[in-house]
Amino acid sequence: MNRRKTAIFKAGLDTLHFTGAHRALAPFTCGRGVIFTLHNVVPGPPPAFAPNRILTITPEFLETVIERLRSADLDIVSLDEAVARLRGEGGGDSDTDRRFACLTFDDGYLDNLEHAFPVMKRHDAPMAIYVATCMPDGTAELWWLTLEYAIAAADRIEVPAEGEGMKSLACDTLERKYDAYETVYWQLRAMSEEDKRETARGIAERAGIDMGAIVQSLALTWEEIAWLAGDPLVTIGAHTVSHPALAKLTDAQVEYEMAESRRLIGEHIGKRPRHFAYPYGDASSAGPREFALAARLGFETAVTTRPGMVFPEHADHLTALPRVSLNGDYQSLRYLDLFLSGAPFALFNRFRKVDAA
Repeated sequence: MNRRKTAIFKAGLDTLHFTGAHRALAPFTCGRGVIFTLHNVVPGPPPAFAPNRILTITPEFLETVIERLRSADLDIVSLDEAVARLRGEGGGDSDTDRRFACLTFDDGYLDNLEHAFPVMKRHDAPMAIYVATCMPDGTAELWWLTLEYAIAAADRIEVPAEGEGMKSLACDTLERKYDAYETVYWQLRAMSEEDKRETARGIAERAGIDMGAIVQSLALTWEEIAWLAGDPLVTIGAHTVSHPALAKLTDAQVEYEMAESRRLIGEHIGKRPRHFAYPYGDASSAGPREFALAARLGFETAVTTRPGMVFPEHADHLTALPRVSLNGDYQSLRYLDLFLSGAPFALFNRFRKVDAA
């Protein structure tokens, strides 16, 4: 999200690439496979002010990723097949020993149907779409996009101060727009779910933004989700009802968000999803309580956004699986090859394979 941090991280990745250390580490760090996180697949370059560009890749890059995965001798598999391989199931089939990759798409965006699915279909590659039911219901409050649109259209933005009252942030230049977005984004992320949504509504109202129109223009409908679910390449997973940071909710609220999203999806597509993704997915948004509840509710897998490769040890932690973001800032085969080695994540995690705490 932060452009300065992105530049620093890219510099670290470039150093790792040019030293070749990732190739030396790969036999120890590449794991059994990798689960990729994606959100939007949209053609063309982003505008100059695009703080959420990290959530977007192009169809061309998605195609390049698929080709590179296969040339690197990874099988692109469904989540069910990934579980079978981790458990060593397959009746002695040698394929169970091969490395795998899963491509998963969060939230339920229309562009997954318009731009991602045709690429996946053309390459006969499985995909999973985790649907937050507020998206097809048209009730989602995409506060991160609301904030982006408000700042893009203004020279100043009014937001609540940390104490009482309001504060004004300048956003009359590109640099100030990014600074303002970064400041307010993390202020919102630190709030309770109720306060965050109320603040976002206030931002939308002051900017004249229709939050309902945003979701209606960007989200899959239930009919489109059901159509996708009918294709054998597509797995529909659950992603809560309202896309909250679950760690900030009560036990009863968390259970409702997880169980009700599964029930609603089941009603619309004819079968209840067996796979789940935690919204936001970092350690501040989902932890041991959520991992245990996902297992108790009967989900076969649940994925985080904690970065890392999938190792055999994850067979005992299927509701705390790591993922690697296919980030819009890293649409390069150089970075993809580094990610496939697992080396950056091993260094980040201090060579700890499982992070389920």
